[in-house]
Amino acid sequence: MTYFGFLLRFLVVPLLLLGAVMLVDARRTRRKRLPLRDPRSWLAVLAHVVIAVVYTTPWDNYLVATRVWWYDPGLVTGITLGWVPLEEYTFFVLQTLLAGMWVLFLAGHVAPARPVQPARARGLRVVATAVAMAIWMGMVLILLSGWGPGTYLALELSWALPPMALQLAFGADILWQYRRLVGLAIVPLTVYLSFGDALAIGSGTWTINPEQSLDILLGGILPLEELLFFLLTNTLVTFGVALVLAPETWARFDDLRKDWRGQFAPTRQV
Repeated sequence: MTYFGFLLRFLVVPLLLLGAVMLVDARRTRRKRLPLRDPRSWLAVLAHVVIAVVYTTPWDNYLVATRVWWYDPGLVTGITLGWVPLEEYTFFVLQTLLAGMWVLFLAGHVAPARPVQPARARGLRVVATAVAMAIWMGMVLILLSGWGPGTYLALELSWALPPMALQLAFGADILWQYRRLVGLAIVPLTVYLSFGDALAIGSGTWTINPEQSLDILLGGILPLEELLFFLLTNTLVTFGVALVLAPETWARFDDLRKDWRGQFAPTRQV
């Protein structure tokens, strides 16, 4: 299976089908405005596409350059930017689009839970951020130790957790309020993309270096780190789109802006 063949089967076709379903759904629910259904929705998704390409490009080039994973030259076009084939950059765009559109579709059908009580909201943000950063520090230590089998795992988590920690620091309580949407957006898409990834690995489209991974193979084919990769990337997109579109996010921004202006407002001399 060529890399573009993988993209066509597992990303382009689902995107077209999901787009058609969303179009029909939008016509049927034109008068129904639920949380996270907002005119800014597509702008939010496209912004995440740009962020995904910019943030992932140097990291993924490093993975290929250091042979954490490699691709079969005979199954790609041969057009590369740095160490990474054109198909990989296309994958960044298509996966982010698919994840973002999936969130938008679900947002019209999944109602949020009750807001977290203000007394608990701050504590939830602090704890969630602290856990994320503690894991990040552990991954950095693994990289510094030079332990080969932990390389891919540590590179994944050390790359994904800083932006995720920012999301949690700002809105872990908001994400918890929308936990049904978040869970339904992340889990099925992660399983689906992992299944496609396993088929691609089985056909030799790309290979994960067993010397730089834990070599724990799910179903005898899929490295554990690949499942984690899709879990992390889908989580980042889902968290980001949900936070951008949630009304609670903009209310919090307004409060922060007012506090900031209050701190720098000139005081009247008596």
